[in-house]
Amino acid sequence: MIKPHDRLAIYMEGAVGDPSGKMGYGVLRYSRNEIACVIDSHTAGGTLPTHLSPSGDVPIVSSVSKAKALGATVFVLGLAVSGGAIPDEWYGPIGEAVAGGMSIVNGLHDKLGPRYPGLPDGQWIWDIRQEPAGLPVASAAAGKLANRRLLLIGTDMAVGKMTAGLEIYAQAVAQGVSTGFVATGQIGMTITGAGVPLDAIRVDFAGGSIEREVLSHADKQLVIIEGQGSLLHPGSTANLPLLRGSMPTHLVLCCVAGQETLYRAPEIRIPSLDKLVRLNEDLAEACGVYGRPKCVAIAVNGSHVSSAEAAEYKRRVSGETGLPAFDPIADGAAGLLAAVMA
Repeated sequence: MIKPHDRLAIYMEGAVGDPSGKMGYGVLRYSRNEIACVIDSHTAGGTLPTHLSPSGDVPIVSSVSKAKALGATVFVLGLAVSGGAIPDEWYGPIGEAVAGGMSIVNGLHDKLGPRYPGLPDGQWIWDIRQEPAGLPVASAAAGKLANRRLLLIGTDMAVGKMTAGLEIYAQAVAQGVSTGFVATGQIGMTITGAGVPLDAIRVDFAGGSIEREVLSHADKQLVIIEGQGSLLHPGSTANLPLLRGSMPTHLVLCCVAGQETLYRAPEIRIPSLDKLVRLNEDLAEACGVYGRPKCVAIAVNGSHVSSAEAAEYKRRVSGETGLPAFDPIADGAAGLLAAVMA
């Protein structure tokens, strides 16, 4: 839905610097569209730090009207709230954006299209979390492909699975590797314009939705599948359809440097990463029924600690798992790609 000439305003009220703003961070880092501004009254007047926006010069404004004055044409809901429901207090800014002629990108479960019918030509609402038509039931067909299929797995939600996947994808393209990227959530779909919103798919068709996307890249040497959630998280149901739909040959485990418990369930401790690697490999293999993927590297999100602390954490988890560990942003993704293609 987003056109090349659209200028984006990312609504991140109260979430700049918070993990709940991951939708906004992904768009800031990877969208090919110009970012007019971020809307957040708590930090208005400043600019985003470079670890959130590579250019570092995106202004933060306090209101929709100021975003319009900067030339924004599309209002992007840049927060990923637990449960995916739109909070009541957001409808005021959303309504103001619509009344001002802005189009809307909504990655949450609540639909905005029915709320604003009859928009004029050129103005639209993209409710991303909608199930595509004609989805099949998974049949393990992806396992018959001859290519490499990399699935990003994680210790928790919001640890950088999409970021690692997109960085590996960019590195692969730069090296001339024939590569496809399967977006499976609202952030990846907003950035790439394709994929499936896995958490909006009926469970019987969840694996089939991933399988169909992977099969569409059958001619690629490498297919990268964006991960969702974690086997550790009690609220995450995406992992099995991702494993069965993509039939991965390779895994990369994503984690946050220093994180010891789940972000939204702090009573649940993250086990040693070597155990978590084996758990994912064992579940994918299903007692030898399917091919066993190999976890080949650890992708470390070190954005919240010092470079020295991140380096020490990478040394520790590499020794613990026997796998190379890289921060895809600080270190680049060449090492991660090399591990996948070795």
